[in-house]
Amino acid sequence: MSDPLQIRNIGKVSRSWLAEAGIVTLEDLRAQGSVSTFRIIKSQQPRASLNLLWALEGAVQNMDWRDLTEEHKRRLRKELVLKQLQLVPR
Repeated sequence: MSDPLQIRNIGKVSRSWLAEAGIVTLEDLRAQGSVSTFRIIKSQQPRASLNLLWALEGAVQNMDWRDLTEEHKRRLRKELVLKQLQLVPR
């Protein structure tokens, strides 16, 4: 199990948001997925920005969030929109 203080790209504020969402280890984050985790946090913390999504994905991929390609970020945004649309009543 990973140390919650050692999740890459995650600072103090983001770590507290993750804890509020029930995510305390890297394994928790990987199990939930970066987009789903971002959606949970965003629903609780409206000021959370896409930079948090990049940080979460960087943690899952074990890379600095600034190294995510624009294509990777585009795929994440698309996944985020698709997941949001699934919740919209028809």
